[in-house]
Amino acid sequence: MSEDSTHPPPPSSVRPVDFEEARVVPGVAPDSFILIVSGTKPYLNMKVELSPLVYVRQPEHWGIEVTGSLPGVGLPATAPYTVSLSLDGVLGTEGIEVIGARNRRTFDVP
Repeated sequence: MSEDSTHPPPPSSVRPVDFEEARVVPGVAPDSFILIVSGTKPYLNMKVELSPLVYVRQPEHWGIEVTGSLPGVGLPATAPYTVSLSLDGVLGTEGIEVIGARNRRTFDVP
């Protein structure tokens, strides 16, 4: 039996992360858009992702959370991050809303 199968993976924690800048840029294909978000993460080894919310009906502004996951113990040093997400399939009737830990920003997307 390998060592990996006898030890469970380390616990991870997911939480909202603040962002400093968010922008929507045109994608390569016609009528496609990309969200680019950047900021400073509180832990060096934190993985930052953009996570679209799930809706039953298409909202006016589709919520996209900026989240950070931390496997195990966090290394207490800040570091810059930049993440992106294709907005194909996650656009509201008016656009999107980027949701951080303490801030939000709404974008109208044609």
